[in-house]
Amino acid sequence: MKNESNKVINAWCMYDWANSAYSLVITSTIFPVYYATVTRGAYGNDMVDFFGIPLTNTVLYSWSISLSFLLVAILSPLLSGIADYSGQKKTFMRFFTYMGSIACCGLYFFEGENIEYGIICSILASIGYSGSLVFYNAFLPEITSPDRYDVVSAKGYSYGYIGSVILLVISLAMVISPASFGIPTEGIATKISFLMVGFWWFAFAQVTFYFLPNNGFNKQPHGSILRKGYLEIRYVWQKVQKLHMLKRFLISFFFYSVGVQTVMYLAATFGDKELRLPADKLILTILIIQLVAIGGSYLFAWISGKKGNKFSLMMMVLIWVFICFYAYFVTTASQFYILAFIVGLVMGGIQSLSRSTYSKLIPEDTTDHASYFSFFDVVDKMAIVLGTFSYGLIEQMTGSMRNSTVALALFFLVGFYFLLRVTIPLKKGIKMVKI
Repeated sequence: MKNESNKVINAWCMYDWANSAYSLVITSTIFPVYYATVTRGAYGNDMVDFFGIPLTNTVLYSWSISLSFLLVAILSPLLSGIADYSGQKKTFMRFFTYMGSIACCGLYFFEGENIEYGIICSILASIGYSGSLVFYNAFLPEITSPDRYDVVSAKGYSYGYIGSVILLVISLAMVISPASFGIPTEGIATKISFLMVGFWWFAFAQVTFYFLPNNGFNKQPHGSILRKGYLEIRYVWQKVQKLHMLKRFLISFFFYSVGVQTVMYLAATFGDKELRLPADKLILTILIIQLVAIGGSYLFAWISGKKGNKFSLMMMVLIWVFICFYAYFVTTASQFYILAFIVGLVMGGIQSLSRSTYSKLIPEDTTDHASYFSFFDVVDKMAIVLGTFSYGLIEQMTGSMRNSTVALALFFLVGFYFLLRVTIPLKKGIKMVKI
């Protein structure tokens, strides 16, 4: 049963506010810069010793992201099947949230030479973040109607961008001027920002957990939950095989997500390694992306309301192709800022609209939303695995991240081809939602 009250919708959006602090501070800005700095300082160069294996620090970071999302891709279908059968989506969402927030706090003790510890904490945080999103996204079809998917999804992303920017600004102020906050060094201020992310994520998630419906379809599990969870996901898999437009969209989503997610996760390391930008300019770049993304998510939701989701998505994918080729020639900070502006414009839009488009392609009479969204999530995570792994591999082979960036354009073009073959429902009379 759908609960379309603004209170429930706002509470759902607050989880984007809560967990996006991890996405921005840990994966995109402060932690990647801190990681590169402390590992370079501990080992004297970009080569590190990870459990006795010599690796370039940025390659290790890329591959650790790949591993974390691969683990989630393997586990989430079974977990979502159990959640759908038992009606316990919120319980699983809470578990991954707590895992991720605690792991973020654990990064406080990462000093550079204990690189194994730092990588393990970052992997656990990543698993917590991505694992919770499987169940979070699955609530969208349960809290609102199809004609509001685009705007409610955009609203969630806008909450995330605003909340994460607030925490980033506070963290950045501490890092730039630690003495003003009574903190002795920049390094300690940086590590305190990791603690703040953990507490922020944990605390604001409580708003979501309080208001979201628990077992909204009143499912009463009996027998082996593990076996029933497996049967649930098998049943949904069989249904997906018959939904041709849904399958085509997932294929398209996979290929263009390879590019989108890789750019998101490795933009800061690109600026650090290829352009040698100082930390403050790198963080300013990501800040530009976040602020522009707020408007971008609503802009493309509006375009989809006028021209349809397919038109809006195709426009953004072509812009991403341009971004990949433009990045190859970027050599100055001002050019990097222009690139960041364009990335922000389409980053928010393509994430928000992909989620709402998938919601429109799910059968409206189903109650197995977590299982359906697990397929969406697995595709998303496998895209990250392929993107970050291939990005690191090309860098390892060629010695340049620029070559890796150009290679991403090929993934966008393949995604565009499959998107051409998708028919997406056009919902008339889109309802705007007050923020």
